[in-house]
Amino acid sequence: MKNLLIVLSGPSGVGKGTIVERLLKSGGYSLSVSCTTRAPREGERDGVSYFFTDRQTFEGGIKNGGFLEYSEHFGNLYGTPKAFVEEKLKTGDVILEIEVDGALQVKRAHPEALLIMIAPPSESELISRLEKRGSESAEKIRERVKRMEYELSKKNEYDYTVINDNLDIAVDEIKNIIAKTKRS
Repeated sequence: MKNLLIVLSGPSGVGKGTIVERLLKSGGYSLSVSCTTRAPREGERDGVSYFFTDRQTFEGGIKNGGFLEYSEHFGNLYGTPKAFVEEKLKTGDVILEIEVDGALQVKRAHPEALLIMIAPPSESELISRLEKRGSESAEKIRERVKRMEYELSKKNEYDYTVINDNLDIAVDEIKNIIAKTKRS
């Protein structure tokens, strides 16, 4: 069976990170490490959290076709290094946890990539999850909800949408989607 490039996207607070952790613990998957021009935050490690680089080096990578996808957010560049992913694909399935626009870039370049949108059961549930985090202002939550509307408007461009109402069920559903895709 061919190894899969699996792309997971969804709104902030939907549980992507937790789902990815569960998938990684179940074995057989590698997580792609993104590249960024932003400075490391406390506790982040180069090559684990991100590949940290300067803008000039990143832009050189863009010119040389070194990224599967890239975008700019809040003055910093973020991207998925092509060589890193291709190397990981030699040994197993690779998961990319990236935003919607990047996911669609990946799909254009690699039509065989499996795109899965993680969606909340409702807007009110997502707002509740964001509020429970306690790490965001009301204004930030409003921005994230507006972004959610945009992200979810793209779900028809994904291969599958999984509602994360129950974490165990969502993870099992994603594993079943991956298994089904590998069989076909």
